[in-house]
Amino acid sequence: MIINDTTLRDGEQAPYVAFNTDEKLAIAQALYIAGADELEVGIPAMGKKEQEDIKEILALNLPIRIMSWNRATMHDLEASLSCGIQAVDLSIPVSDILIDAKFGGDKKRVLSQLETVLHVSQQEGLFTCIGGEDSSRADTHFLKEVMEIGKSFGAHRFRYCDTVGILRPYQTYQIISSLVQYDLLDIEMHTHNDFGMATANAISGLEAGATSVNTTVIGLGERAGNASFEQVIMSLAHLFGEERCIDSDALKHLVQLVEKASKQTVSASMPIVGKNIFSHESGIHVNGMLKHENAYEAFSPHEVGMKRSYPIGKHSGSSTL
Repeated sequence: MIINDTTLRDGEQAPYVAFNTDEKLAIAQALYIAGADELEVGIPAMGKKEQEDIKEILALNLPIRIMSWNRATMHDLEASLSCGIQAVDLSIPVSDILIDAKFGGDKKRVLSQLETVLHVSQQEGLFTCIGGEDSSRADTHFLKEVMEIGKSFGAHRFRYCDTVGILRPYQTYQIISSLVQYDLLDIEMHTHNDFGMATANAISGLEAGATSVNTTVIGLGERAGNASFEQVIMSLAHLFGEERCIDSDALKHLVQLVEKASKQTVSASMPIVGKNIFSHESGIHVNGMLKHENAYEAFSPHEVGMKRSYPIGKHSGSSTL
């Protein structure tokens, strides 16, 4: 599975979040060290400052794919090319709702514009992902048509976007299974957390045959956020059995870095990185933990740079004392 982390693009689109250049460079390096396979680092069409930041990230020469986000327009693609980017996500609306809002309902114009930009992308030898904005509210037959065009123009991946976070895990599995069976493009999951299911839907997509997943550190992103980097990478290691070397110090540093730069506070009970998730007060649980460290924990706190504790409280028992 490929983790394409978009903390520096979709994560920064969270309300009131903006990273300065030094923070972007530090986050990019920390993501690589913590195990991200690819990075989506910004939107060149935003302007000169964004382009300069992207060039500085590229100058780090990290040995992983660095991608930019673009609308499927020549203006956006040219902005990416001016940065020296070698991988692009080209986004188009695919639901009737957004095609009506952005293209006056003209699907033919959407596809024609996509073909024009894909042709140039192919000529430039770019790794190309087609981003299907609002895929979860789109007609599956239209998605197939988009993917067929993508394949004919040499695109490499289709990003299935649950843009407003309305999918359910079993529903996700069914949809992605059907898209995978077309055998057209690799599928990437891009899930939002409006109903608290972003990570679950991302994992369901991977189980159904998707090969890539977008994440953000601490789930940062638009509205309720995205699938969490730390939750996904630990799930791949523990639930999928992938051989991933997770550096606990690097993961802890990454979370703290993004938490500080984004001015967001991680909940004490947040999965993987919450400060209280390895705290056991209940006497029954403490008794079990003292006999076997896996009794009431799915993984060791040392894997994520944390420590176990046994706070004294209302539910404490004799074992704790």
